[in-house]
Amino acid sequence: MKILFLGGTGLISNACSRIGTAKGMDITILNRSRNHRFPFPEGVKSMVADVSDEIQLTAIMSDHKFDVVVDWIAYTPEDIERDLRVFSGRTGQFIFISSASAYQKPPQSLVVTEETPLSNPFWKYSRDKIACEADLMRAYRESNFPVTIVRPSLTYGEGQLPLVMNSWNHPYTIIDRIRRNKPIIIPGDGESLWVMTYNEDFAEGFLPLLGNQSAIGQSFHITSEEVLSWNAVFEQFLNSINLEAELAHVPVEIVVRMFPEFEGTLIGDKTNSIIFDNSKIRSIAPDFRCKVPWQVGIKRSYDWLMDHPENQTIDHELNQILDQLLESD
Repeated sequence: MKILFLGGTGLISNACSRIGTAKGMDITILNRSRNHRFPFPEGVKSMVADVSDEIQLTAIMSDHKFDVVVDWIAYTPEDIERDLRVFSGRTGQFIFISSASAYQKPPQSLVVTEETPLSNPFWKYSRDKIACEADLMRAYRESNFPVTIVRPSLTYGEGQLPLVMNSWNHPYTIIDRIRRNKPIIIPGDGESLWVMTYNEDFAEGFLPLLGNQSAIGQSFHITSEEVLSWNAVFEQFLNSINLEAELAHVPVEIVVRMFPEFEGTLIGDKTNSIIFDNSKIRSIAPDFRCKVPWQVGIKRSYDWLMDHPENQTIDHELNQILDQLLESD
């Protein structure tokens, strides 16, 4: 089975390609270069092209067909329109990586299944993912385009500290604040329930979907079932790295009023209590269980970051925002 990853060098996709090749899968990564934060796993093949350049992508794909194509970096309907033009007739399965943030906000039910409506008026990122899904499902109904949709929730791995109000691109920022005795902000009262998924656990649920004909025309989320409040998330994080910090609760309304750019990721996502029902992915992967609890996974991520000083960068703009929020509270 020949598999193509578009993108394929991010936190989730790298784990999938690494574990997939270890299982004997034939994986090719199409990317602009091989110079990335995570090295290409041994045994992975590569194709060099800019996915956003449709002429270049069409040319490089002209002599290839793949059993499975996974687009890890499609975010807008324009990206999907390009994929439909390029890959129709060139793959037996097309997997679109959507987002669990597309599920209904505010949620009408604490437990989320794949049948939960898709609606997020607070976050354009999520609305774009919803629009991508709609275009792909229309192509499936009208022309049998072989799509499978996958919705990760907050998935992390080595070097990433996925704490609310931390920087995704500069995760060391929160460590810098702790070491400078700066308070750490938790939006709201910290009692909303959340789920963190380690990237290797996600991969174990994801890989059985590849080439599985019963997954075509279907959507799946793949998440941990360890449910923690944000207060517990931070407490376990600090315990795991043996550090202490002042935790400051700031009302979400104040955060969003002062800095509207946080509306999507907070009101449209992380301050909603959500529990995921993973029964559907187990219909494909019966043995799927997340094995890495938060306190273990976050320690791995922290240790990796400490071992890679080149990644210990700081988001100074976020630091200023956090200080302003603390002053206003």
